[in-house]
Amino acid sequence: MAAPTLLPPPPMDADGTTPPAPATPDPALPPPEPEPPLPRRRPPVRVTSEFDSEKRLFSHRLSCRVLDGLAKLRLRVSHGAGGGGIAWGPPEVALFARNFSVVVDPASRGAVLRGSADLAGSLRLRASHSTKEQQGEVSVTANLRDSPCKIELSSMVPPNGPPRATFFFPNGEVSIKEKILDESDRILSVNGLVKSRVLNGVCTAVYNDDAMNIKYRYKDDEISFIPSISLPSNSLSFAFKRQLTPSDKLSYWYNFDTNYWGAIYKHKENKHLKWKAGYESDNRLGWASLWVGDAGGSTKEVPLKAKVHLTLKFPQDNIQNSAVVFHVKKRWDF
Repeated sequence: MAAPTLLPPPPMDADGTTPPAPATPDPALPPPEPEPPLPRRRPPVRVTSEFDSEKRLFSHRLSCRVLDGLAKLRLRVSHGAGGGGIAWGPPEVALFARNFSVVVDPASRGAVLRGSADLAGSLRLRASHSTKEQQGEVSVTANLRDSPCKIELSSMVPPNGPPRATFFFPNGEVSIKEKILDESDRILSVNGLVKSRVLNGVCTAVYNDDAMNIKYRYKDDEISFIPSISLPSNSLSFAFKRQLTPSDKLSYWYNFDTNYWGAIYKHKENKHLKWKAGYESDNRLGWASLWVGDAGGSTKEVPLKAKVHLTLKFPQDNIQNSAVVFHVKKRWDF
């Protein structure tokens, strides 16, 4: 017969007494109430205001994220700055999502809807519709297996002819569409663009409506040279750019067909401050401008979230009619 198993004695405190057993929850007591959910954080609101002194126009844009960040709502309104009082224009309301957008313009009593979707395989569908024009466009793009080429078919809705076919390849694109010459005469029109590297530069040929433009661009760290010719008019022009210092650049262009020319000198003090001065012979106009804030960047990245563009224009024929125009853009985040 096996000996009985001996259990270890219960643990004891330092004074030799046995601690009480842990209390077991009473099944009759109600469960603890759940903690109240944290209040939802209000989505940030962005307000961007712009003023154009040449057009004497104020423009305000308000935007914020909605639907838990899945879409963005935008409200745009503008008004004049004339002496006869403020004339407010009708607001423009827009909703943008990843694959859908709608822009409502009360002034034209219309809306523009756009959408896109990925279909089976490598097909992508895009569609747009204007309620005012009662017209839209539908296009389907297909990738050709593992190659970088793709083909696109697009058509107006309601259709006014056969669809337009466009073939994209790494060095350009070619499109074929029907062109209406008159009510009874229609032809197939071929347009295209081709790029290729030639002699340490890039040559681009654009063919559109029986006209071709051939442009060659050579660029290194200091010099850019861009000659171009248009056929069949044989119009020849060129542009030349010289990086004098890391912060100074001189640009010049000339058209042999019209003898028009222009020149621009640019000095960039830093990312957020630069000035330009130039002359345009076709308009007989000289000008100088000052940029405060990155011209091509976002307003969020510049100091004080504000950008200013100040320009002085002085006509050659009448210097007394010189004018100063400026453009101001300011952003607030709430």
